[in-house]
Amino acid sequence: MVLKVGEKAPDFELISNDGEKIKLSNFKGKFVILYFYPRAMTAGCTREGLRFNELLDDIKKLNAEVLGISSDNVEKIKKFAERYDFKFKLLSDSNGEVIELYDVKKKESSNLTAERTTFIIDPNGVIVKVFQNVRPAEKHADLSLAELKKLVNQG
Repeated sequence: MVLKVGEKAPDFELISNDGEKIKLSNFKGKFVILYFYPRAMTAGCTREGLRFNELLDDIKKLNAEVLGISSDNVEKIKKFAERYDFKFKLLSDSNGEVIELYDVKKKESSNLTAERTTFIIDPNGVIVKVFQNVRPAEKHADLSLAELKKLVNQG
């Protein structure tokens, strides 16, 4: 069962595209848009990443960070980030621990692939929004930014 609004976001530590160890808890005090995507270098995942990249300045102005997670290895996400000049961190969950922890494994897939799912996590580490079955063509990054704006204006 995918984690729900109001639940504490499980902490984790993964290696980023630049080889840095990243913990979710390092972002306490900020909003985090945590998005899971199936595979680097595919059309939908590229479109989704590029749009988050375009909106990153607006997202950062709202005291928020973007983290993308897939089961790709570090070398693949490094190439992906470099090719498209992503300014946010991509994280490698090659053993699938975080994908399992957040229960976003693609159900019909025999290999370890994440279902497109996005969590918005508040500065206290609580999940405040979940987008499931995301379609990159539906301007998902824009919806995430709009939701973040609503959340910030409520606070």
